[in-house]
Amino acid sequence: MKKILVGIKRVVDYNVRIRVKPDGTGVVTDGVKMSINPFDEIALEEALRIRERGAASEVIAVSVGSTDCQQQLRTALAMGADRAILVEAGGGVEPPDVARIFHKLIEREQPFAVIVGKQAIDDDSSQAGPMIAALWGRPQATFASKIDIGETTATVTREVDAGLETLEVELPAVFTTDLRLNEPRYVKLPDIMKAKKKPLDTLTLADLGVSARSRLKVLRVDPPSQRQKGIMVKDAASLIEALKSKGLV
Repeated sequence: MKKILVGIKRVVDYNVRIRVKPDGTGVVTDGVKMSINPFDEIALEEALRIRERGAASEVIAVSVGSTDCQQQLRTALAMGADRAILVEAGGGVEPPDVARIFHKLIEREQPFAVIVGKQAIDDDSSQAGPMIAALWGRPQATFASKIDIGETTATVTREVDAGLETLEVELPAVFTTDLRLNEPRYVKLPDIMKAKKKPLDTLTLADLGVSARSRLKVLRVDPPSQRQKGIMVKDAASLIEALKSKGLV
């Protein structure tokens, strides 16, 4: 069976205005809408399209975190994933441990592809995908804007600073998805009802023989500086004078 593992991360919805806690220890999440990380949603959509083209037989959504992640995994199942796996772990699991967890799941499931978002919108670390590839000892194609799966290889167009780059990688491989790869499908009510009957397995770190530890310590979180109020000027000369008074010219 040709399987695809897809990483799903629970993050604050991108439409929510982020607020920093008064004590500066983090951002407010109580009562805040949580969603699938947008880049992971793109990764899932691409995996579903690969399956629909007949190049895969099963799509497995995987999330690492608290039991609350079941909500996002159920959404992934409603989108079309065949089954889901939740690896229960405390909050703030860092990329090296996420990669080790995925490596253990790869050994269990034997997928021909692992697809994850290029980054998460909460920490923007962009590390999990490359770390998974390193532990697995398989090729990686990051920032993919087009993926064509063949019998033994995949052709990937990726976005780089100079434009577009096309790579051919041997399968199995790890792919990380960019924004322009696709547009995720809309989840309909009947699909949500069907998702309730799909399997969602829960594992612990001990089940996988993995332990997690903190390597980074957040000292303080501060909101962006408030924008200064603008002023209106009558003409270019007034603008120059205003800039001079602020020491900008």
